[in-house]
Amino acid sequence: MNRLYIVSSGAGGVHYITPEARRAIDECEVVVSYTKYARELKSILEDKEVYTSGMTHEIERCTQAIEYAKQGKTTCIISNGDANVFGMATLIVELIDEKNLWDSIELISLPGVTSFLAAASKVGAPVSQDFAIISLSDRLTDINLIDKRVKSALECDFVVGIYNPKSKKRILPYQNFLTRLDEVEERIAIIAQNVGRDEKENITITTTTELVKEDINHEKVGMNTIIIICNSNTKLTKNGLVLTPRGYLNKYETSGELK
Repeated sequence: MNRLYIVSSGAGGVHYITPEARRAIDECEVVVSYTKYARELKSILEDKEVYTSGMTHEIERCTQAIEYAKQGKTTCIISNGDANVFGMATLIVELIDEKNLWDSIELISLPGVTSFLAAASKVGAPVSQDFAIISLSDRLTDINLIDKRVKSALECDFVVGIYNPKSKKRILPYQNFLTRLDEVEERIAIIAQNVGRDEKENITITTTTELVKEDINHEKVGMNTIIIICNSNTKLTKNGLVLTPRGYLNKYETSGELK
């Protein structure tokens, strides 16, 4: 049967790509990717036929990947982060289902490390309780629904990961987000840019108060930014890392000295 991989490449660059994903790419004859991600993975795409296209051409890329697989070429489509987190998995599955190709294409989806989890790992332990991940892009989701989800997540005291906070033209959802932040008590906030992209990576630990104060065009917030809003229990450790306690020390007594 013809094989199509959905390969999650992890947060930016090549640092977070899994061995399983690397093996799938090695097996493939054709790689389909957003142009920027193909450039970042250039070192591991050698000797492959590579098809790329730009932003907003997701349907074109997915359709092309399916077509390559139908032709009998072992194919993978690259999805940054995790393919199921605002990635290519949903569109590939939807198109294959619409065309009823399940008897002719073996679909294998491989997970990846999202920028939400990669950023969290770099600042301590901010995500140890329930969390929500929300995209502020209103290109495919109604802005009122986005606002409702942000409001509900903050009121329920989730740790909240914000994807696609704003672009040069898409600012209103981010303004609404800041308004919602201003309605709840101050919390620790993490602004992470270009996670995994070596010299471009920049991570700032701040507060929601300071985030709201920042001008909406502040350079730290853009499409390559993930924002983590911690919950009301989150605190800073003695050395400045972020800690959201799971509750172990409130539930159990420690015995003996830590070694």
